[in-house]
Amino acid sequence: MKVHAVFNRDGGTFRTMDMELFTKTAKDVFERHGHTFESEVVAGKNIVAALKNVAAETGEHVLMAGGGDGTISAAADIAWKAKVPLAVLPAGTMNLFARALKIPLELNAALESLASGEIEAVDISTANDESFVHQFSIGFQPQMIKFRNTLEFSSRWGKRLASFRAFLKAMAKPPSFTVRMTIDGSPTERTVSAISIANNPYGQTMLPVPESVNTGKLGIYIAGSLTSGTLMKLALTVITGSWRRNRDVEEVLAEEVQLHFPHLRKSAKATIDGELIKLPKDVKIAIHAGELKVLVPPREKQEQEKDD
Repeated sequence: MKVHAVFNRDGGTFRTMDMELFTKTAKDVFERHGHTFESEVVAGKNIVAALKNVAAETGEHVLMAGGGDGTISAAADIAWKAKVPLAVLPAGTMNLFARALKIPLELNAALESLASGEIEAVDISTANDESFVHQFSIGFQPQMIKFRNTLEFSSRWGKRLASFRAFLKAMAKPPSFTVRMTIDGSPTERTVSAISIANNPYGQTMLPVPESVNTGKLGIYIAGSLTSGTLMKLALTVITGSWRRNRDVEEVLAEEVQLHFPHLRKSAKATIDGELIKLPKDVKIAIHAGELKVLVPPREKQEQEKDD
């Protein structure tokens, strides 16, 4: 297997690492497993161009992307469109797609796991023309991220603290808006505070991570019009892992959902894999089952870790 890696030197863990030493370690690990390996370390502003260049290379190869969730989301879109397998190296704060793929979060362990891994077909979703591997969200989450982006932080813990402060600010006045939804052909109209649509339904853990990445189903999570009190209650049920018993949250599984916002503000935002975008008045979200090829740890290792 030929692997060409692109590492975002501005992403999370890589900011404080000796990248020359790390790239040598990565090469040694993959060559020990019988693969060819090359890598490049680029600045965050150049990451998309570098990923596209690697994806466009001729011959069979794997595109490895190292960085945070934003880097991985961009890499997944590029790999999917180029029909090139993707290897995910988690170097961010949350590493949500890496968690879903059962990739170890410690970087050396991740290298070993991927070097002995196998190619698997998983799902990827789209919101209009934008692809995502984690979630598309409107309402409370974009509002919180807008607040967080006004705060300064320079580390993982700084980002987490900023997120907590943004949550408290957003909680003081939860959003409320009308949305017309058509879920697998069935129309409905609701007034809600948040909608999150996940590329595969979430599992039972505290973090919003799916147990499987190839169900062929979107997980649609609808929070009714919330007050500060009911939002705090929802946050507590998320922390304790009991949010599915919260009556303010509805979970629906579907293959396609269409959203229309009859009273959309010009400043309205959505998030795709954690990144803010302008919210269109009409959004069609669909899952593309098994269309993204990814390098994952060996199945037997995944089963062993699940049993542990």
